[in-house]
Amino acid sequence: MISSIFNFSRNSRIFSTWCLIITLYWCWTLPGCSPPKKYNNPVVVIETKFGNIKVELFPAKAPATVSAFLQNIDSGYFKNCSFYRVLRNDNQVTGYLHSHLIQGGIWQSNPALKKKFKPISHEPTSQSGILHTRGTISMARNEPGTATSEFFICLEDEPGFDFGGQNNPDGAGYAAFGNVVEGMDVVERIYHQPEDQQQFTPPVTILNIERLQQ
Repeated sequence: MISSIFNFSRNSRIFSTWCLIITLYWCWTLPGCSPPKKYNNPVVVIETKFGNIKVELFPAKAPATVSAFLQNIDSGYFKNCSFYRVLRNDNQVTGYLHSHLIQGGIWQSNPALKKKFKPISHEPTSQSGILHTRGTISMARNEPGTATSEFFICLEDEPGFDFGGQNNPDGAGYAAFGNVVEGMDVVERIYHQPEDQQQFTPPVTILNIERLQQ
């Protein structure tokens, strides 16, 4: 009798353990149920109507760029800004080097504010080691050292944006400073929105960019 009770209790514990394991497995495989990932670097969330884009930033590799970008986020400058530009195969001149990206910032939504931004020291890929691969976020600029608030996300590997690349005549490339870790499907969806002469019609609103609390 005692042996039967012991076996029943033992079997109950085993059954309960397996139920817990199965429950956790199913929960973690469902969207929104997985345990939050931990990152060693700051992560920001770009919020759009198509979903969120999580971007890990690399302050050890691009300190000036990351510091300025985070300061702009903390100041609330990116609330209700937009992705306004897109480069695709179907909107670039045939026979020339093509780029594949979406570009955003406050240039179109709040140009007066953009004039108040201080330029960021240029951190080329030869210095940072962050190459322009699919999912890389980088600063838009005119001359080296003129980047302020505008940024772009690569849809494909773009070696022409790296130091010594062919996409800019000065050869200094662009300042990459992070990489998309979640939400490339959102980037893709934005990328395929209607455009006219490389301008989204209408622009895709960025509701806000915020730091992810880790």
